[in-house]
Amino acid sequence: MQTHLPLQGGGLKEGVLSFALIQASHTHRRVTAGKNGPVVSVFDFPKDEKLVSKRKRNLKTAMTWRSPLALVRDALRGQRAREKELRNLVSNLPYEGLEKRKQPNRFFPSNAIKTTKYTPLFFIPMNLFEQFHRLANIYFVGLAILNFIPVVNAFQPEVALIPICVILFLTALKDAWEDFRRYQSDRKLNNTPCYIYSRKEKQFLERRWKDVRVGDFVRVVCNEIVPADLLLLHTADPKGVCHIETSNLDGETNLKQRRVVSGLCISIPDFEPESFNSIVVCEKPNNNLNHFKCYVEKPDKEKVGAGIESLLLRGCTVRNTDHAVGFVVYAGHETKSMLNNGGPRYKRSKLERKLNIDVFFCVILLFTMCFIGALGHFVWLLARPGVPPYLVPDTNGHLDSPSLASFYMFFTMIILLQILIPISLYVSIELVKIGQIFFITNDSDLYDEETDSRMQCKALNITEDLGQIEYIFSDKTGTLTENKMVFRRCSIMGAEYPHKENAIRLAVLDEPESEEEVIFDQSPRPRQMSWSLDAEDANPVGKPPRGSQRRSSVAVHTQTDVAFSSPLETEVIPDKRLLQQISRAESCSSRKTDPYLDFFLALAICNTVVVSMATAQRRRTSVSPRSSQISGSVDTLSNLVKKAGNLLSSCQLTSKRNRSLSEEAVIQCVKMEKTVDTNRHQTCSLHPPSQGARPSAASDDLCYEAESPDEAALVHAARAYGFTLLARSPDSVTVRLPSGEDLEFELLDTLTFDSNRKRMSVLVRHPITRELVLYTKGADYAIMELLGTPYAEHLRGGQKNIAADTQYHLDCYAKDGLRTLCISKKVVTDKVYESWLVDRKKALAAIDNREELLMNTAVQLETNLTLLGATGIEDRLQESVPDTIVALREAGIHVWVLTGDKPETAVNIGYACRLLEEEDLVINMSSKNKVTCTSILDCTLEEVRRHMADPRNVDTTPNISLVIDGETLTMALSPDLQNRFVDLAKRCRSVLCCRVTPLQKSSVVKVVREKLKVMTLAVGDGANDVNMIQAADVGIGISGQEGMQAVMASDFALSRFKHLKKLLLVHGHWCYTRLANMIIYFFYKNVAYVNLLFWYQFFCGFTGTTMIDYWLMIFFNLFFTSAPPIMFGIMDKDVSAEMLLGVPELYRTGQGKGEYNFLTFWISILDAFYQSLVCFFIPYLAYQDSDIDIFTFGTPLNTISLFTILLHLSIEIKSWTIVHWIIMLGSVALYFIVTLAYSAICVTCNPPSNPYWIFQSQMADPMFYLICIISTVVALLPRYTFHVLRNSVAPSPLIQAKHLDRMDPTTRDQWIQEWRSFRGGRPVRRSKLDTPSSSTLEAPDYYPEPLSVSDAMGDDLTLNAVTVNFQRPVQT
Repeated sequence: MQTHLPLQGGGLKEGVLSFALIQASHTHRRVTAGKNGPVVSVFDFPKDEKLVSKRKRNLKTAMTWRSPLALVRDALRGQRAREKELRNLVSNLPYEGLEKRKQPNRFFPSNAIKTTKYTPLFFIPMNLFEQFHRLANIYFVGLAILNFIPVVNAFQPEVALIPICVILFLTALKDAWEDFRRYQSDRKLNNTPCYIYSRKEKQFLERRWKDVRVGDFVRVVCNEIVPADLLLLHTADPKGVCHIETSNLDGETNLKQRRVVSGLCISIPDFEPESFNSIVVCEKPNNNLNHFKCYVEKPDKEKVGAGIESLLLRGCTVRNTDHAVGFVVYAGHETKSMLNNGGPRYKRSKLERKLNIDVFFCVILLFTMCFIGALGHFVWLLARPGVPPYLVPDTNGHLDSPSLASFYMFFTMIILLQILIPISLYVSIELVKIGQIFFITNDSDLYDEETDSRMQCKALNITEDLGQIEYIFSDKTGTLTENKMVFRRCSIMGAEYPHKENAIRLAVLDEPESEEEVIFDQSPRPRQMSWSLDAEDANPVGKPPRGSQRRSSVAVHTQTDVAFSSPLETEVIPDKRLLQQISRAESCSSRKTDPYLDFFLALAICNTVVVSMATAQRRRTSVSPRSSQISGSVDTLSNLVKKAGNLLSSCQLTSKRNRSLSEEAVIQCVKMEKTVDTNRHQTCSLHPPSQGARPSAASDDLCYEAESPDEAALVHAARAYGFTLLARSPDSVTVRLPSGEDLEFELLDTLTFDSNRKRMSVLVRHPITRELVLYTKGADYAIMELLGTPYAEHLRGGQKNIAADTQYHLDCYAKDGLRTLCISKKVVTDKVYESWLVDRKKALAAIDNREELLMNTAVQLETNLTLLGATGIEDRLQESVPDTIVALREAGIHVWVLTGDKPETAVNIGYACRLLEEEDLVINMSSKNKVTCTSILDCTLEEVRRHMADPRNVDTTPNISLVIDGETLTMALSPDLQNRFVDLAKRCRSVLCCRVTPLQKSSVVKVVREKLKVMTLAVGDGANDVNMIQAADVGIGISGQEGMQAVMASDFALSRFKHLKKLLLVHGHWCYTRLANMIIYFFYKNVAYVNLLFWYQFFCGFTGTTMIDYWLMIFFNLFFTSAPPIMFGIMDKDVSAEMLLGVPELYRTGQGKGEYNFLTFWISILDAFYQSLVCFFIPYLAYQDSDIDIFTFGTPLNTISLFTILLHLSIEIKSWTIVHWIIMLGSVALYFIVTLAYSAICVTCNPPSNPYWIFQSQMADPMFYLICIISTVVALLPRYTFHVLRNSVAPSPLIQAKHLDRMDPTTRDQWIQEWRSFRGGRPVRRSKLDTPSSSTLEAPDYYPEPLSVSDAMGDDLTLNAVTVNFQRPVQT
């Protein structure tokens, strides 16, 4: 009986009310949608339990079964939903417990991931499909199938399948193992526990990652990895802040701050997911880790914008936050981390492209030989007077006509001579590359002890390209330099403060340790250098150039979890004049609006630095908490620091040649700092003398985690002057003044840095004046053009030229190689702010063109700025960068540096790293319109051509360098000027591009690679270098301090630029020469062996008969001669690493066509033809007119061929090791053992012929040994003679280097110097450029002005061409 009851209430208003089966006793209700509302159908089932269970099962089946049409319709709907540009997501809680097809977010994938390529059921067909993407596999399988056709088969069909089956099986085994490891990783990840909110249980329950769905609420706790992309809605922090570490995604270990979506009042402090009834609208998933477009639409239709600052990405780790709750917006394969996980990229090397061409030539050669065989068979049949008795007719008793028989014979010959195409070559190349990568990654010289990182190889198939590089494109910051920013100088209100005492400290930090320190600390140290200090300019004598090659000893010993936190970067000794100025500013009545205080407040506030306590450990599982048992030593050191500070305040700098008392104090203090750092792994801050109340000791425990080294350097500089950044939250910033007073600024908005504006700003409300203040910092040209009324308008007439004075200081900083930033402020009225806030909120809530709208709002506010001052920050060169660049240039590699720095800064660094030399002809190109740029290119190109055409310069290397800015580069890369620019650039030894964008970097690489057809390499360390790295043939990522974006996009990863020298000059040379020689040898080996079968066809009527047993033919290439060439490709060394590093010119042998070219390939093929003729006809003439059988004739041929092929390889091997001897002798032993066993046990293996006991009989015949010796000697005599004559009469540079390698080290070094000078090379020498002095700009140094054409052609043109000291400071 069924009764229908109306359901009262508004159940359907809250959501779709579906099937609900409720059992009360034996009565079941079903809720359905009726015309007048929900209806409950009540079924009164009988009391029989079995019948009840049966009916329940039937009812459940009826409810879950769906028609195929409905499934297809849902699939199409899901595809459309996933492809929409915007997604509307709602909470899953109201639909908890309902079946999947009733879930609102059902179209989006679950959080379970699957990275495997195969399934157990379909592994074999899918793997075969993958392997048949290689044309070589299709070729050999096709021939094996062709051999099953009776009219064309050459030998037993089953035997023909063995080689290709072995290759396919080994490849499938490797793929299966790799896929099984992926399966294990997926299973472990999918079953990781997490917490998902349940409406039924009213709490977060422990589930698995694979159970997470879009629309769920997930709770993550401290040190837990985020399971999916979560929109942050709640944190344990009262201010809504969550700290995350993204090292799993981009390698950056510094903490990043995420905040909850503002404007959502969701159950604070206790978050209740059930109260969330808003709609989340977000963009379609993409792989951009730095951008996210989203807004939350409340029930009242109000839209609240959210961005990447509110998104917790899958794979990130929550740090220093008790717990956080987020709403799942992307799950599984749609998360940003999974979309970035593209797996290893496949690149085709230059050698592989050349190999494919030669394989095509081998195919032509094979068809030619088969055509000759078919034609010969046709002629032979026509020449027969009758029908030979051994020709078997078909079932009808008819024989094929000669023409048809010759047509069949063409395919028979293809099957017979198929190994002319080397079946095992591709597998051997893969094995060789794996071996090469193993030796490269385990090279101890490429290991960096400081970062505990070794060389990484991400592209497994382009190792040989490292030996053919002709152009290198390098970033500067973080690649050539350490990316450790050191605060050096600043200019405030037109007054320059040189910080001479800080320069002395840096000089002392660069001083090498004493012998005792070296004894107890066995890390390698550079050689010592004598130095002295001048009291006036503090310029160390003999100090390495700016960007010193010497690493700070303190930085070597100090290991921290925080990026940009080495003592070299954090410790700053204040300038005493500036300290006095700040003291006067604080004591005056208008101190709250003093420009000096505003300057340091801007340094402390205008950033995105995350503040944490040094005692708040990250609680990583792999890092133990640090010891804190050295407080006594730190207190002692603090006393010394205070004494040094007092001395700095009271003592005056005296004569230029005598060291002052203050310098002695600084040096003594810093040396003590070094000692404590070395022994205790602790650092201290050199704070300014106390100005009133000192900050409490709590500020000493602060830890700054910055996203860029520039921000960290400025914050530490502000702290050195007493402006300490204490805390930062989404709504406030707290700064402690030198007087000890804490100011909490209300943070209204942060206008983040972007590459278009080249600046960032923060808008705060001053806690005392209650004014809205906009602090802005950025590039000098980006700030100067926005200046309004400066402070100087309100000062005396002599101080009104603040902007001009600051610009002069900026130019001097740039010439000193310092990175420059301008600091400014602006007071914003409440009315302007309220109007601007409306536009800002619209931009934040926008989805389309959001970045553009946000940038427009930032530009709208950043106008009429007031200039406060400028800073100069030093970024030192990495160790051995000048030597590396000189070696690369001597190796014939053109080095380009692409940087975003100012031309003056870039040129200074160019001289310091020896990209530019003192004797170079430096061409400086700068123009503002295309007409002028065209004129410059034409005039310069003509002059360079004339210079190179001069008879006096014919045999000399032109030392021409080009410096070009970004604006001019854009015009030079236009289609109509592109060829002229490339023509000019290829004639230059080095090129320096300044003020370039990431897009320009990749464009330059593409243009040079495509126009000049050269091998290019790009090296960088940051996200802005990714496009350049991916555009080059070989991409190198430097694992520096700016994350791992460049490393993840690269083919190879290094920790230091200096490692590039050995990677290219040694490993690159070895990889290329080994692989090139192995490929040539492989072609030779196969042609030489196949031709034995071909020559025999002339004596058997071209019938496709073989004189060697089929099994032995297969074993010959599969086992007997396969290991030696692989060993040759992995371990051969033509020259030692010491010689390759000492004589970089040896690298030139691999450039251009290299050793593997058209000539060497065909010489090897001709040599194979000759050797096969000798190996065939000497035994043939020896056994002529004898009664030996076919296999008795073929066995000596097989043995002679083995000895000839292996001894040929012995001639090519350059360095013998125990491994070479074992493999070579093992191959010979394997041949004799297998052949003897096969001849002894194989009675009917190959009917009707029989190889039984043939080899044993041959070995008992002295004639066999005599034939083998004579044939092998005659076959190898031409090649051996050629090698002897070439090495004696006209030795190549590699042969000369090989001879030098055998000498003792002292004699070898002398010969290297003489030989290099004879060849025009120059020894690698250290740079003579000293660090520019830190003298004050009150008495500025004289900088020679370069030759300029601007006076003659207008202000929009600058073309400088100088030969000595181009824009370099004169050292006094």
